[in-house]
Amino acid sequence: MNNRYNIDVIPSDGIGPEVTKEAVKVLKKVSEMRAKAMGGSLHFAEYYFGRIAIDNHGNPLPSSTLEACKSASAVILGAVGGPQWPRPLDASNP
Repeated sequence: MNNRYNIDVIPSDGIGPEVTKEAVKVLKKVSEMRAKAMGGSLHFAEYYFGRIAIDNHGNPLPSSTLEACKSASAVILGAVGGPQWPRPLDASNP
């Protein structure tokens, strides 16, 4: 049996790219070492979410990201937002 596990990686903002990069390194190593026991392998694809998505696509959650994540085996999400992008004041959630 040869399963293909699709992992969507969303580095997003702030420290997210650094964190997800290391997570992918670990998972790739596990996949190499345990492919037989897993009955397949991991495959990674990167998508946008958060401020980086706004900067690149004009939308914090592009439909391509949402659709990919719905069909993924798993999603790795980094940090979203950061101090350089102040959050609007919201009376219901100060």
